[in-house]
Amino acid sequence: MDTLLVTGGAGFIGANFVRWLMDQTAVRVTVLDKLTYAGNRDSLAGLPGDRVEFVRGDVCDAELVERLVAGVDAVVHFAAESHNDNSLNDPSPFIQTNLVGTYTLLQAVRRHGVRYHHISTDEVYGDLELDVPTRFTEATPYNPSSPYSASKAGSDLLVRAWVRSFDVQATLSNCSNNYGPYQHIEKFIPRQITNVLCGLRPKLYGSGANVRDWIHVDDHNEAVWTILNRGQIGQTYLIGADGERDNRQVIEDILTLLGRPSDDYDLVADRPGHDLRYAIDSTKLRQELGWSPRYPSFQQGLAATIEWYRQHEDWWRPAKEATEAKYAQQGQ
Repeated sequence: MDTLLVTGGAGFIGANFVRWLMDQTAVRVTVLDKLTYAGNRDSLAGLPGDRVEFVRGDVCDAELVERLVAGVDAVVHFAAESHNDNSLNDPSPFIQTNLVGTYTLLQAVRRHGVRYHHISTDEVYGDLELDVPTRFTEATPYNPSSPYSASKAGSDLLVRAWVRSFDVQATLSNCSNNYGPYQHIEKFIPRQITNVLCGLRPKLYGSGANVRDWIHVDDHNEAVWTILNRGQIGQTYLIGADGERDNRQVIEDILTLLGRPSDDYDLVADRPGHDLRYAIDSTKLRQELGWSPRYPSFQQGLAATIEWYRQHEDWWRPAKEATEAKYAQQGQ
């Protein structure tokens, strides 16, 4: 593959994927991004202009998608509305982008015979009990619990249907919670890091017992490239780095790494429908495709992430005041 279309390539994971490609491969990339509030053109700053082309547009725009897909060897589809809280306030953008957008891309890759990889989330599986060792596998039934996760589950099923019905050359991946550079500060880890850097106390939802399985974004993106090149068509691969931690542990880790007392945070109202626990079993990916994370320690990846936010205040500072004001209205 010499040319890729990366949708959502100015968002958190997509921008990091494009940067990873520039460092690790010789491919040329077209980025398609609508530049909603979660997309940031500055996340692609400094990349070589002869290898990265940026196109502002919507994955639901069939004419634009058709033109872009016709000129590439593969599509990696990151573009998504992805913030759970926003989906509870207004589900409609999630239905449009995550379902209609995926359908639009699938029709285009079908017509042009282009390889397709679909990025999804472990949230399609619902949640797990806190006190059991069970983890999600590729065979876990879907059980989404929010408009966001329901829309992503629907998009996954569209991909599977297009593979079976129309022989689309597609693979899927469902990943655990990502963290790392260029993540919007509405998200849990960057919000708490930037709170501390701004002299504010971090905010912990509810009791902080909810568990997430964290993975550094670079590990996720290396897994995506591995699947794109070596994955079996029609297969789903779960991506995880054995990074289970409850939210209280994460906040305490952030405070400790920033030299603050580990109990220097505030408890705020829990999120509606807050899933209890996510946990990924990535055995299939590791054994069949030989992938393994480069950040086996959560603290190691978190320390690198904190340092990035320290050094890139100009990237996140403009959105901080509005983000905190929005959370304050919600009592969070």
